[in-house]
Amino acid sequence: MATSDYCSRRKLYKPPPIFFIAMEIKVIESTKNRLKFELTGKTHTLANVLSKELWNDDDVSVAGYTVEHPMTGNASLLVETHKGDAKKAVIAALGRLKKQNKEFVALVKKLK
Repeated sequence: MATSDYCSRRKLYKPPPIFFIAMEIKVIESTKNRLKFELTGKTHTLANVLSKELWNDDDVSVAGYTVEHPMTGNASLLVETHKGDAKKAVIAALGRLKKQNKEFVALVKKLK
C-alpha cells in the first residue's frame, strides 16, 4: 500500500489557518496621543514589524516595544503621536502590513 493511499483514507488533523487564531491585547494605558498595550503570547516578531511600520507615519513621535523576559512571551508596545489618535495610527499601520502581506503571498504563489 502506498503512503499516499494510506493518508488519503485517514482523516488527518489540519490546523486552522493562522488568521483564525485569536490574539489577546491588554491595554495598559490609553489617551488620545499615547497608547501602551501588551500582546499576550507574542514576542519580537509582530511587535518588531509593527513598531517599524509605525515609524512610517509622520504623526508618530514614539514607537517601540519591550519584552521583559523571553519566558513570559509578552511584548509591550508604546505608541505616541504629535497629533492625531495613537489608536488610529496603530490600526492604520496594521492595515498597511496586511496589504503588504497580501502582496507578498501573491508573489510567492507566482513562483514556480
